[in-house]
Amino acid sequence: MSTSIDIPPRADARIRLGLVVLLLPTVLLFLAMTVLFLATPHIAADLNPTGGQLLWINDVYGFVMAGFLVTMGTLGDRIGRRRLLLAGAALFGVASVAAAYAPGPEVLIAARALMGLGASAIMPATLSLLTVMFRDERQRATAIGLWAASVSAGVALGPLVGGLLLEALWWGASMLIGVPVMFLVLVAVPFLVPEYRAPNAGRLEPLSVLLSLAALLPFVYGVKKLAEEGVATAPTIALVAGIVFGVVFVRRQLRLDDPLLDMRLFRDRVFSGSLSVFLLVAVALGGVYLLFTQYLQLVAEQSPMRAGLWVLPAAIGLVIVSTVTPAIARRVRPAYVMAAGMALSTLGCLMLTRVEGADGLPLLVAAFYVLYPGIAPTMALVPGLVIGSAPPEKAGAASAVNTTASDLGTALGVALLGSVGTAVYRAGMADTAPDAARTLPGALEAAAEMPGAAGEALALAARTSFTDGLTVAAWVAAALSATAAVLTLTLLRRVPATGSAEIDTGSRTRVDEDVPPKDTTDVRTSTECLAPGEGEPVTP
Repeated sequence: MSTSIDIPPRADARIRLGLVVLLLPTVLLFLAMTVLFLATPHIAADLNPTGGQLLWINDVYGFVMAGFLVTMGTLGDRIGRRRLLLAGAALFGVASVAAAYAPGPEVLIAARALMGLGASAIMPATLSLLTVMFRDERQRATAIGLWAASVSAGVALGPLVGGLLLEALWWGASMLIGVPVMFLVLVAVPFLVPEYRAPNAGRLEPLSVLLSLAALLPFVYGVKKLAEEGVATAPTIALVAGIVFGVVFVRRQLRLDDPLLDMRLFRDRVFSGSLSVFLLVAVALGGVYLLFTQYLQLVAEQSPMRAGLWVLPAAIGLVIVSTVTPAIARRVRPAYVMAAGMALSTLGCLMLTRVEGADGLPLLVAAFYVLYPGIAPTMALVPGLVIGSAPPEKAGAASAVNTTASDLGTALGVALLGSVGTAVYRAGMADTAPDAARTLPGALEAAAEMPGAAGEALALAARTSFTDGLTVAAWVAAALSATAAVLTLTLLRRVPATGSAEIDTGSRTRVDEDVPPKDTTDVRTSTECLAPGEGEPVTP
């Protein structure tokens, strides 16, 4: 069915409803990353996977998603962002059913990989479509802030939703929650969300696609494995291979007239500066979040469900701050708003450095409640800055780069800060119990098998050493967060408040936001769409 959707200068009820429909899969996609955390023992009992297969069941979804984001973002600009969103939703829904009823670990891994492929199509499409739906600068900023909040909500809700479904049903139910959401997307999006395809869109060059995958997939794999296993030959080779292919990819894109990813975007101060800041913040948060959740379960001895409940208030705080940040940014320059949030995150990290032993739970939680909402201004404003500094026809690729920076930053944070914490832990345990010093779970398992006071002493030493590692990693996170604040004030200070008369996003300048932009008010689906700045529809 072909429909025509008029885009008013200010969003009406239909556009707002379309926003809700786009936010639901955004929450779901990141919920799917963490929803299996509690289900892992049940999957192991039902499907009897090997240790390696169990790791891939949890990791392959995010791995494939991160690897294909850039390709899918550019593909959406060329074939239609809404069309790609619908294709991704259909694939994700079908793969979710296959995962829920997987008869063996191989099928579950393959289904989770297909879910990641569908997610890589949905993520950049949802964000870039917001720039088409919301013509008013203020409303667009609020919509992007809600999109950013939905990402964090999904991450935080995953363990809770998974735990509730495990208690009521079985582990496969955590996969099936994607089915009704994607069905709603398939039914509602054609009537509520406009289509957009870049004018004069070229074709995807197969070699560029292969090079992008050859760069991103080994790099992500190497980072994840280094975080899990420490320095080893295979992940190091993968990491180096990813970097080498990345250099080849960049050199080829600079030579092409119609590149898969326009590297000239990075010459823009706002585009590259925003991504650099976002990457640093993601690195700091990724490592702290990992150690925080491990402390809750292994040091403070909280159940996974209770650990999730401890995280929930911080996630709610992040959603609230993400929602109000665009309103503040109308009067205050984004760099100042973001830097203030990073200062708050730095304070939270410094509070973490004062946590001592197993009795530090109250201070640990208080610190996390300070630092976690502190990242909200960056999460809420950076996507808008990145997309706003790119040409409209490249918004899909820009949104994909934004999400890739977040995913890679989180993975790097887990690898970097996790390694710091592990090194301090092993140093503390080297003389106490060399055989059990590799991991905290291993030390606690060994302590449980030892009699009386000896076991208690080993457990106490292990928890104390882990806490020491946490505090050292928190110092590193504080330094990263403070550096991000300085970079923000240095690179982005000239970006004016969104409510000012002149809005300069780097490569484009809009004067007097009350005057409607040149974009048409009629965006067609399927067979025609209008390019921003044009007065006639572009027919594919």
